Amino acid sequence: MNIQPIGFVKSPVTEQSDENWGKVVSEICIDEAYGPGLRGLSQFSHLIVVFFMHQAKFNSASDLVRRPRGRADMPESGIFAQRAKHRPNPIGITAVELIGIEKNILRVRGLDAIDGTPILDIKPYVPAFDRVPQPIVPEWMESLMEGYF
Repeated sequence: MNIQPIGFVKSPVTEQSDENWGKVVSEICIDEAYGPGLRGLSQFSHLIVVFFMHQAKFNSASDLVRRPRGRADMPESGIFAQRAKHRPNPIGITAVELIGIEKNILRVRGLDAIDGTPILDIKPYVPAFDRVPQPIVPEWMESLMEGYF
């Protein structure tokens, strides 16, 4: 498997955080060779950004089953029942608001990726593909996400 980044994040956030991502405005700097692939993207209000969490580390002994964010009020859960950064393959995916595009730079709001994060892919947010009506989510997840975005 050979995956190469198509660009990198430029963000005011330089260290991992678990809160207040909804206000963060960052730039996704796409390699100029991929710039033509952005044509038509400005017609969408939101994007799905796929990225590599390059500073995440996975330790099977401590990360495979854990309490989300190490919080005592959270149930022990497997890594695949969480959106934690420390995973076997540290791939992140986030829906973001597209603020604007200038040449090969996308300005977005709500991307929970730190400065320098490699971008693997960008897709337009399409409700027919990306929205699930009335999803079921455990109560603890609702509590965990308070203040995240």
